Amino acid sequence: MITSIVLLKTSPDRIPEIAEQIAALEGVSEVYSVTGAHDLIAMVRVARHDDLADVIPGRISKVPGVLSTETHIAFRTYSQHDLESAFAIGLDA
Repeated sequence: MITSIVLLKTSPDRIPEIAEQIAALEGVSEVYSVTGAHDLIAMVRVARHDDLADVIPGRISKVPGVLSTETHIAFRTYSQHDLESAFAIGLDA
């Protein structure tokens, strides 16, 4: 699974609608409305690297109101959830 973090600048008056449209796209797992230089952050998870082109420039960038995207591809994923699962292996709850 390839994970990509997409930072989006959007039309400020349409942030909630744009976020909902992006969240409904295949390959997009979450969309966050955030503070700072960007308006939204989308998490994209796909099976193949080539699929990123279908999702990001092919779908996300074409949502009306998306002004620009900046994409970061994750090398590895570290999360508290993953760590808790790893330490729980073999333990009875």
